[in-house]
Amino acid sequence: MESTDTELIAAVLQGNTASFEVLVGKYSPRVFATARRYARRESEVEDIVQEVWLKSFQKLKTFRGDAPFEHWLMRLTVRTCYDFLRGHQRNREMSFSEISEPESDWLDRFVTEPEGADHHADAARQLIQRVLDQLSPAARLVITLLEIEERSVKEIAQLTGWSVPLVKVRAFRARAEMKKWLAKLAREKYL
Repeated sequence: MESTDTELIAAVLQGNTASFEVLVGKYSPRVFATARRYARRESEVEDIVQEVWLKSFQKLKTFRGDAPFEHWLMRLTVRTCYDFLRGHQRNREMSFSEISEPESDWLDRFVTEPEGADHHADAARQLIQRVLDQLSPAARLVITLLEIEERSVKEIAQLTGWSVPLVKVRAFRARAEMKKWLAKLAREKYL
């Protein structure tokens, strides 16, 4: 018979740490998937996941059970990813010369024929990842949650602890920041 999350948490809080291993096994794939959206190197992903599980074990007594454990854990995961982004902020300027040939070809196609650019989605994803790497941590977090994970503003507010108006403002600023980087790339390429 499989124990529920609530039963497992109660067992952990009573000193049965083996029950925590069951939670780790159950939710690690989701935590890893989320962390991979924010870090590029597998070693960074592993560090984030380890930090999430360490924090969740240490803070397990604060879990009230108002929402499912998975929601609590994912909120902790998103906040840990945000902390990672802030700690590893990449202020490196990207120039057009760093863009790969497939990315450059996709950009050319998109400029001349936006409808036909869909056929080379992989190059587009690579280009978007490069632009995301240039964004501030808050901008990268909100764009990833809103546009890539397709979460609602309300969900993002719950995950991050930000207010709904703050999420909207950060989304607006993040899009403006992305436009700035894309415009810079276009200027370098076409001027």
